[in-house]
Amino acid sequence: MEITACHVAKGRPREFDTDSALTAALRVFWTKGYEGASLSDLTEAMGITRPSLYAAFGNKEALFKKTLDLYQREKLDYMGKALDAPTARGVAERLLTGALEMQMSSCDPKGCMGVINSVACGTEAESIRAEVLQRGALVKQGLIDRFERAKTEGDLPGDTDVIGLTAYLTALLQGIALQAGSGTSCTDLKALIDTSLSCWPSK
Repeated sequence: MEITACHVAKGRPREFDTDSALTAALRVFWTKGYEGASLSDLTEAMGITRPSLYAAFGNKEALFKKTLDLYQREKLDYMGKALDAPTARGVAERLLTGALEMQMSSCDPKGCMGVINSVACGTEAESIRAEVLQRGALVKQGLIDRFERAKTEGDLPGDTDVIGLTAYLTALLQGIALQAGSGTSCTDLKALIDTSLSCWPSK
């Protein structure tokens, strides 16, 4: 019997672009949060079956961590670049401006994926919340170290509370994400940034 191409292809595992699937999963988690995103939501958005999801990415928790890596790498890349600003105020300006630009993008969901998932409280999400908070703590420590250096270099007043300053800046970043998610205009958010920067400590 002649073997046709159809016979050969039958039974082969479904092939898909893992990068595209991961991007789709990121949007689901970003929009619905870890607890709100069901496996059906994820597989439908990713265009794959549950067995394919498990085979390629592991379980739901492992998939989330991979999407969090992608989020930090592609959506929060401005944070790493901001630390290279020559002044502490420049660091703050780059961070706030970067956050605003991300929230005003028409390509991505509104809000901050980290903030959304840091408030997860179910038993299933305990490890996810811990993961998000741990990554956030690393970012904060990077800012603290940068502002301590600014004090040493004389860029910030010697009596500056860098931990408090970092907490203030973090609250502003989270506030921009939350307000953008609730429909606050770009003009109003820009005014928030300008006012906040006008209060920046100076010698």
